[in-house]
Amino acid sequence: MKSVQFNFKGLMCPVFTPFADDKKRTINYDIIEKYALYLKQKGVTAVLVNSITGEGNTLRVEERKRIVDQWYQATRKHQLLCAVQIGGASIADVYDMAEHAEKLGVDAVLTLPDLLFKPSCEEDLVHYLKDVAQYCPTRPLLYSHIPMYTKVYRSMTRFVDLAEREIPNFVGLHYVHHDLDEATALLKQGRTIIFGMETIMLGALVQGFESFSFTTLNIYPEMIIEILENYRNNKLREAMTAQTKLYQRIYEIVKRGADWTLFMKNEFNKVVRDFKVGPTRKPHYNTINRQF
Repeated sequence: MKSVQFNFKGLMCPVFTPFADDKKRTINYDIIEKYALYLKQKGVTAVLVNSITGEGNTLRVEERKRIVDQWYQATRKHQLLCAVQIGGASIADVYDMAEHAEKLGVDAVLTLPDLLFKPSCEEDLVHYLKDVAQYCPTRPLLYSHIPMYTKVYRSMTRFVDLAEREIPNFVGLHYVHHDLDEATALLKQGRTIIFGMETIMLGALVQGFESFSFTTLNIYPEMIIEILENYRNNKLREAMTAQTKLYQRIYEIVKRGADWTLFMKNEFNKVVRDFKVGPTRKPHYNTINRQF
């Protein structure tokens, strides 16, 4: 039986980490409160901190914890849910960040698999999350299934069934993959599946998804909300048109290369006028960053 409840439905934005354009790519913590207000005003209901979009793998543990502190304060002020990605680090650091999230009281904790000693079966993945869960026992815990980055291709239906029996605070998945058949098979009352592929958002809505997390919520939240509202109002033709428009916009952004974070961050800096999130850190960093 679950020891915690997590009933999130809405739009979760994986936020960028704002860097200064200096040699060290110093984090600009001062804009986080303004960033939170911007997202709230755009209709976003939650943020995901230190994700792949947020370049969590380029940050030191102390930087990651300080960013979480700042975002937690901002989300309390602006009534946003605060979820935190703790994966992509050594196991000792993952435990450390889980303890920090537990102590702070964030709304949800997400983790990636071990990226070096990859799970050879679903049981391995359950054991890994069970160990992590001991360090954040009162926080809702979700697994981030992002196989295009992690290269971990395990059966999520089998994994979730096992995890729900073994991990009291396990509540679901952050599902970032194009396999809509598997994703749909995961839907179940009392289980949270946050869908993360904006290019097939409408298909996910038709299948019954109610929770979404897209990088493009940073830049074009109006497009996402247009798809959502048209679908809810049974305007399927308009929803299809809006989905196509979003797909075309994404294609225009990323057609020059495969570095999703770099190109999306550059687009944010071009589109959003109130503040900038700066360049990326290595390994993303190159001269393209100068375009912002």
